[in-house]
Amino acid sequence: MSQSPPPKPAKKNIVSRDIRGKLLFLGTGTSMGVPVVGCGCGVCQSTNPKNKRTRCSVIFGLPEGNLLIDTPPDLRTQLLANGIGIIHAVAFTHSHADHLFGLDDIRLFQFYIGHAVPIYCEPNVDAKIRKVYDYAFSTEVQTHVGSRPALDMKLIGLDPFEVLGATVTPIRLQHGPRFEVLGFRVGNVAYCTDVNHIPDESWGKLEGLDVLVLDALRPEPHPTHFSLEEAVEVAKKVGAKQTYFTHIACKLEHEQTNASLPDGMELAYDGLELPLT
Repeated sequence: MSQSPPPKPAKKNIVSRDIRGKLLFLGTGTSMGVPVVGCGCGVCQSTNPKNKRTRCSVIFGLPEGNLLIDTPPDLRTQLLANGIGIIHAVAFTHSHADHLFGLDDIRLFQFYIGHAVPIYCEPNVDAKIRKVYDYAFSTEVQTHVGSRPALDMKLIGLDPFEVLGATVTPIRLQHGPRFEVLGFRVGNVAYCTDVNHIPDESWGKLEGLDVLVLDALRPEPHPTHFSLEEAVEVAKKVGAKQTYFTHIACKLEHEQTNASLPDGMELAYDGLELPLT
């Protein structure tokens, strides 16, 4: 259900970098980010900016605007760091805190686009958003316009949907044995974070990729994420022209890890831009 629309956009310039035709990585880190608070490991103490990883999120620069995937707690900092001044729509992979708890940071964009921000998500994510951000759906009169985000909730499943002039194809993924999440494909680019199993029915949606973005948490196995070795094997099976790994913990140093990976595979990093094909 849509909220009451906010005022029309103000008569002022909106400063934002044009990323149409690109995939922009806002964050590539785990739920704790890298550096981890209090951690003295070599990666957390590294001065290499590619070892600085905020919580996972990307933007698809589509023909009619910016589609944000997930709203991590670092969202405001990420948008400022990358020169992104406007978000036109949001799609969610799932409702875990590191992918959801920056949602209030989109409150500004209802004024820039002149209407409630479209939110594409599965019913279980919709329910979590309505619980965690209950004030956004309150029937009480606002103290002032803009005191809460205006959200236009749009339920999705596994069927492709149209947004901002492009077709987005959801991909069913498993994030642990009893938790389902979504990946998203636009053109020949697929984004699959927070996954440790790809169901049989999803492999067909990963055929013919130019770019695969895939979860690769750490060297050791994990109950809800692919390890680096597991992710490499999945990437070989998918056969994308190029694979980038994301949701990376501090146990993977950027340069050393890349030197050990097969051709056509490497770690993503915050601020990386790729062409959409």
